[in-house]
Amino acid sequence: MLTKKFLLLFLMVVILVIITACSNNYVSTNLDKVNFNQYFSASKVKIYHSEKDINARYQFISGVEGQDCQIKPHHAAPNEINARTQARRQAFDQHANGVVFSGCAVLAQEQLAQQSNSNDAQQCHAIVICYAKAYAIETKSSAND
Repeated sequence: MLTKKFLLLFLMVVILVIITACSNNYVSTNLDKVNFNQYFSASKVKIYHSEKDINARYQFISGVEGQDCQIKPHHAAPNEINARTQARRQAFDQHANGVVFSGCAVLAQEQLAQQSNSNDAQQCHAIVICYAKAYAIETKSSAND
């Protein structure tokens, strides 16, 4: 009889723990609208080789830049693709839908050491910086508005 009561009590405690454990849990992800739009924003900015390649009316918005930093010597080298993507995101944030890259520069540790007052020089072993001009380019849908 005592074993039956103990077993019943134990079973009730287990069920109570399971029920209360489930009620306090929630799932949190970074898949919200803002993060989703930010992640894919660069894909909405088209890359042109020069202004001559833009076959629509356009307006210069501003210069943009992106960078990729190699923090330690044993980390992956800075990547031009990442720097260009960051520049495209910056252009998108300024309501541009096209960019023309003027170039990228790689700064090694020796060059960064000469920039001793720069925050990048203090944090990066090497860095790639890409520069571009951001444009608002008229599209067919915006021309009909």
